[in-house]
Amino acid sequence: MASAAYRSGSRLRDERLDRSHDFSKKRGVVHSEVMLPDHAPETWSDRERLWNNVEAFEIRKDAQLAREVEFALPRELTQAQGIELARDFVQSEFVDRGMIADLNVHRDIGEDGLSKPHAHVMLTMRAVDENGFSPKVRDWNRTEMVERWRQRWAELANERLAELDIDARIDHRSLEAQGIALEPQNQIGAPAQRIDGEGIEADRAEIHREIARGNGARIIANPSLALDAITQQQSTFTRRDMAKFAHRHSDGIDQFNEVMDAMHNAPDLVELGMDARGDNRFTTRQMIEAERRLHRATELMAERERHEVNDRHRQAALAHAEQCGLVLSGEQADALAHVTDGRDLVVVVGYAGTGKSAMLGVAREAWEAAGYEVKGVALSGIAAENLEGGSGIASRTIAGLEHGWGQGRDLLTARDVLVIDEAGMVGTRQLERVLSHAAEVGAKVVLVGDPRQLQSIEAGAAFRSIHERHGGVEIGEVRRQREDWQRDATRDLATGRAGAAIHAYDSHNMVHAAASREQARDDLIDRWDYDRRAAPDRSRIILTHTNDEVRALNEAARGRMRAASDLGEDVRVTVDRGARSFASGDRVMFLQNERGLGVKNGTLGNLEQVSAQSMTVRTDDRRSISFDLKDLQQDRPRLCRHHPQGAGHDGGPHPCSGDAGHGFPWQLCRPVAPS
Repeated sequence: MASAAYRSGSRLRDERLDRSHDFSKKRGVVHSEVMLPDHAPETWSDRERLWNNVEAFEIRKDAQLAREVEFALPRELTQAQGIELARDFVQSEFVDRGMIADLNVHRDIGEDGLSKPHAHVMLTMRAVDENGFSPKVRDWNRTEMVERWRQRWAELANERLAELDIDARIDHRSLEAQGIALEPQNQIGAPAQRIDGEGIEADRAEIHREIARGNGARIIANPSLALDAITQQQSTFTRRDMAKFAHRHSDGIDQFNEVMDAMHNAPDLVELGMDARGDNRFTTRQMIEAERRLHRATELMAERERHEVNDRHRQAALAHAEQCGLVLSGEQADALAHVTDGRDLVVVVGYAGTGKSAMLGVAREAWEAAGYEVKGVALSGIAAENLEGGSGIASRTIAGLEHGWGQGRDLLTARDVLVIDEAGMVGTRQLERVLSHAAEVGAKVVLVGDPRQLQSIEAGAAFRSIHERHGGVEIGEVRRQREDWQRDATRDLATGRAGAAIHAYDSHNMVHAAASREQARDDLIDRWDYDRRAAPDRSRIILTHTNDEVRALNEAARGRMRAASDLGEDVRVTVDRGARSFASGDRVMFLQNERGLGVKNGTLGNLEQVSAQSMTVRTDDRRSISFDLKDLQQDRPRLCRHHPQGAGHDGGPHPCSGDAGHGFPWQLCRPVAPS
């Protein structure tokens, strides 16, 4: 009875003890219900009656009264989506088997400031029918059932994440079963390190060391565990990378040296020679094999010419584009001819702002006129949305596409053209899986990206390697900037010549120095305020390094707009982390995919209307989106309030870490990266 009261955050009367268990002030319980199987007495939907009857029915002193299953919900889901997922899992795996399930979903805030949604399920031990309890079902306690439930939870959760186009996956297996076998460690902050250094033992620091010692022993016994873990994030590595890993997963200099020796003598380690910096680089046999499979697939596709578009369809697509006001440059026209020739593998390289998406839109019309089906994919949901918006190619995430393949859906055929945007960010393993499938079925693949732009999130530089082996077409003319010197500066930034780019802007009086950090902030806001009033139709952005500076600049910019009467009346929204103000004119960003509203993680817009009941946001693609504040307070949709009129960050890795003073409406800020 006490457990049921605590899990549900309620007050329950315990008839056996003749007293009440009152946890009605417990916070964080966002959903609570008792789920009954068919034919169970309806009276047991009352939690108090159910568990009092359970306690009364079991007469043995050592009787097991209930079984509890606890599982974490993906924090990428909204509160409503998480509850729905938990209910579906409990219904299919427990209730449909004859158990009564007392389901409670909690949404706590952890020490790191992030929400930690999870579910507690208390289960009856006996089957039930219309007459009440039957004998206990011993099979429900078998170890095999626990493993089944873990596997089914991972399958159901991953299926739901893929359906919602969310780039996250969970693995039900232990780290050891996944082939990693290293226990995760908590980060040890500066306070704990200082306490430990002063000789005052910090519990977290001691736990950290215990885990490190255990991991070090595992690596010494099987060094492949460490190499596999390192190559999850990078395909090649140096001795320094190995030392950093060994330092984290060992305790003391003696164990560190043993871990390093074990890694250096591992049979899977492959030495590649020196890199341009003079450092010895290494990889693993497994990584080499993945790259071999990738290159076998690309070589097979590069030899095929099965997707040719005739000149009539190409010219018709160009003519239609011109009617719509789009005239391709010479480079874009050459790229169009290249991607619509017969080859099954095509590579397009171009800097940001060179018009790759516009060219692909014309290519899409030509491909479709020739009878092909064109599909687009990208690593993230917002990138897929940008590809679709810029080219008209129906697009989704690579994770969502692969999930469909695993369910036997959306498989490629020889009549498909698959466009992979921002291919330089796709890791070797994932790109190998996609290209191997395409090669097997005879589909055409168009890889689009800039190998110099960003490092892939997963291990590998597959796009750069494919471009070097098979060539491609390059679009180098920057069309986003109109001045020649700005185009040159953009190319300098894209190719790593940052000094030349900054010098170009400095020579045009576009770099301004200040004597102090405080003066720089004041000057920045002055210039931002002047610019927004002088050119209200233009966009602008403020970038900064720390959360404190984000907050300070955000509030300073908003203060200028308030003084100029450019913001409406503030509306306070009260949530677990306190109250936050919103007003019409505020700039906002959605922080997760929400299919019902048609927004993605990274969608930007301006707040048009806000009241005590609802908000209306005009997105940058000119859609008007309205939602109730009660849904907003339940974490649907996630919003981030940025500097007004576009000042904020660039939609890349999120600079927020959940600082309560950051200027966000509630604690939902987190790095925008795979969970």
